[in-house]
Amino acid sequence: MTSSVALQPEAAPITACTVARDVQNFDLLIEDMEAELGESWGDLNFADATAYLGQPDASALEFIAIAVDSEDEDKLTEIGDLITRTKDMNIRVILIADELSPIALHQLLKLGADDFVPYPLPEGALHDAIERIRTPEPEPVVVYEEAPSSSAGGPSLRNAKPGDHNGVILPVHGLAGGAGSSTFAVNLAWELATIDKNNSPKVCLLDLDFQFGSASTYLDLPRRDAVYEMLSDIESTDDEAFKQTLLQFNEKVSVLTAPADILPLDLVSPAEIEKLVELAQRNFDFVVIDMPTSLVQWTETILGMCQVYFGLLELDLRSAQNALRMIRALKAEDLPHEKVRYALNRAPKFTDMAGKSRAKRMAESLDIDLSLHLPDGGKQVAQACDHGLPIADSAAKNPLRKEIAKLAQSLLDVERAEETG
Repeated sequence: MTSSVALQPEAAPITACTVARDVQNFDLLIEDMEAELGESWGDLNFADATAYLGQPDASALEFIAIAVDSEDEDKLTEIGDLITRTKDMNIRVILIADELSPIALHQLLKLGADDFVPYPLPEGALHDAIERIRTPEPEPVVVYEEAPSSSAGGPSLRNAKPGDHNGVILPVHGLAGGAGSSTFAVNLAWELATIDKNNSPKVCLLDLDFQFGSASTYLDLPRRDAVYEMLSDIESTDDEAFKQTLLQFNEKVSVLTAPADILPLDLVSPAEIEKLVELAQRNFDFVVIDMPTSLVQWTETILGMCQVYFGLLELDLRSAQNALRMIRALKAEDLPHEKVRYALNRAPKFTDMAGKSRAKRMAESLDIDLSLHLPDGGKQVAQACDHGLPIADSAAKNPLRKEIAKLAQSLLDVERAEETG
């Protein structure tokens, strides 16, 4: 007679588990774990998880998903010990955070969590995180190492438009307040304009943050009423009128400053912005655009006209969340999100292995390449901005200045290769 025990289906092996104070507080996580793993997962509280890791069965775990919220911040030491022990066993860790403070999140990521997903879980976010920890690490991509080959079918930095100069359009967008986008845009424009003493390209800097643009402050230029007059009647603006609106900084960079008064970002239409940028493109070799942090109707226009769109972010939670929102918005509207080149400002130093590991995990969790790593320039950068000078004039050996100069040189090399190619 067959034993009744033999008639019972064999339990599926546990390959993952959730760890939380009370997993019922994360009902979306339960649903996604069931969708991804079926019955091959379990749930534990923090005390039980520590005990379970001491059992032989724990070695079969592929990953654990640690779910924490603001009420768990008094248990950071216990949770940190759990992450460290899990990593020592070569088990991957996905951190699920619900309204956790940036400081607490920073501490947990620093201890070695492989991926981070905010809660409530965005659709497909857990699936993507699991796929990332199962995928071998990709090689880093650097935007300025090598000029893209037009014969290979890749996009070039040139945006073919009729006109004398056919300028390269380089928008700069800060994905969080204080990410350094205006500083980057101003100094990139200056480096491009001064990189070749004998044959410098003509460079125009457009400050399109009509409300709080600071390019004029960083270059010690006045804000003119003529800017508002031109923006109010772009349709009738010709090349000469456009040039009359620009201010010159040290006879090297032509600057369209932000208006003197705060104006609505929808003051100009997408068609008018397109004409404004075309005016600059016809008359200059490089057009650097300092974009507003907010997404507006004409953001799509700029994105469509350029070939490289710099997105600046920092190594913190707000930047990660804003980058995620940006990526979703571009994909939802079927816009060319692949044009965005993400630049990590105040990037970890070469010897900061923990910081570099955090940066890598953030890039993997967002499924982006941090193509540029801009070092922290320290107080010299703030002082240069306050004095209305480019960093090159006040602190030529500053590490941030050197990295921007390196990028400017690569952009110029690509541009000239396109002209001769």
